[in-house]
Amino acid sequence: MIKGHDVSVFQDANFPTADTSFVFIKGTEGISYVNPKQKEQAAHARAEGLVVGFYHFLHPGHIKEQAAHFVEGSASIEYDMLVVDWETNPNGTAASCAEKDSFIAEVKRLGGAEHKVGLYCNRDFWRNRDTTGNAGDFLWIAEYGVTAGEPDIESKWLFHQYTDKPLDTNVSVFTSKAELVAFAGGINGVKN
Repeated sequence: MIKGHDVSVFQDANFPTADTSFVFIKGTEGISYVNPKQKEQAAHARAEGLVVGFYHFLHPGHIKEQAAHFVEGSASIEYDMLVVDWETNPNGTAASCAEKDSFIAEVKRLGGAEHKVGLYCNRDFWRNRDTTGNAGDFLWIAEYGVTAGEPDIESKWLFHQYTDKPLDTNVSVFTSKAELVAFAGGINGVKN
């Protein structure tokens, strides 16, 4: 397994990259928020040779507008992975399973074939709120308190977020960065 991180506005643009192969960066949220640090965070990750992905924190409603905001507002380039972050938002609501599925489809339509589009959610959302099993191209599951790479789900997953100490840390089923690059189709805008 290879290791990576998840960063947002709460992390410095020069987050630690030792022994990591990938990073997911918060790009956007809702229909208006854009992470002001994402360009610098992405530049740092690319300079360190990491595979880069961006995620959008999904809110209920305005799904097409949110998808357009994500595709246009994130600092992604070709072959970066794009992810919908499906969880409860600060006001206690969450998008429905149908909205999550519509968002994935719309991002796939807008982003074209040069991006893998996946789903990030916690074990509860995947086991109890999801009714379709649609994770797009890949599932990124969050479950803390378990061994890295051993989330308590039966579904196929590619990424597992297992801790937030000292920052959100993930493992992937890929055995090398080269395997992940092949899955993504390329790295840093260059086709594999």
